[in-house]
Amino acid sequence: MNRILILSLACAACACSPTERAEQTEATGRAVATSGKADVPIAEVPAPVLAAASAAQPGFTPTEAEAETRDGRRYFDLGGTLADGSEVEFDIMEEGGKWRVVETQRDIAFATVPAQVRAANDAAFTPTRVIESTQADGIVIYELFGEADGDPQGRKVEIKWDGQRAERLADEWEH
Repeated sequence: MNRILILSLACAACACSPTERAEQTEATGRAVATSGKADVPIAEVPAPVLAAASAAQPGFTPTEAEAETRDGRRYFDLGGTLADGSEVEFDIMEEGGKWRVVETQRDIAFATVPAQVRAANDAAFTPTRVIESTQADGIVIYELFGEADGDPQGRKVEIKWDGQRAERLADEWEH
C-alpha cells in the first residue's frame, strides 16, 4: 500500500515540468499546473506572438509582456496601445506550434456594459474596475472587481455575454 502511495506521488510530481507548480484557483477550487507569470522584455517575445497580436489589431504597439505555462499550454500576455492611444491586452496561446489570440482585454466603465450584463450583477455589488474580455469565438466575459475586506479589488464577479443573454458564472472562465 505504501509503495502505491509513494509511486502515485512520484507520478504526480513528474506530471508538471520542473518550472510548473500546482495552484488552486480561488473561483473553482480546481488545481491548475502553472509556471506563474514572468515578465519578458518585448525584444525577447517570439516574432509569431507579436504577429498574432498585430493581425488581431493592426496598429498595436506592445509595451509589456508576460509568459506563462498553464496546464501544459504556453501563453503570452501582451499589453500595449492601439493607434488611437487606448490600452489593450492580448492573451496569446500556442496550439499545434502556432500562436493565436484567445482573449482581448480592455478596461471599461461599468456604465458602458450592456444593460443585461449590469442587470445580471448583484445590485449590492458596485464594481470599481471592469475588464471586458472578448474571446476568440466572440463571447464576452465581463470581469467585475470591487471592494472586499479592505481590498479595492478583493471581490471578482464574471458575467458571460453572448450578445443576447447575460449569465453570471459560478466558475472562473478558462482564459
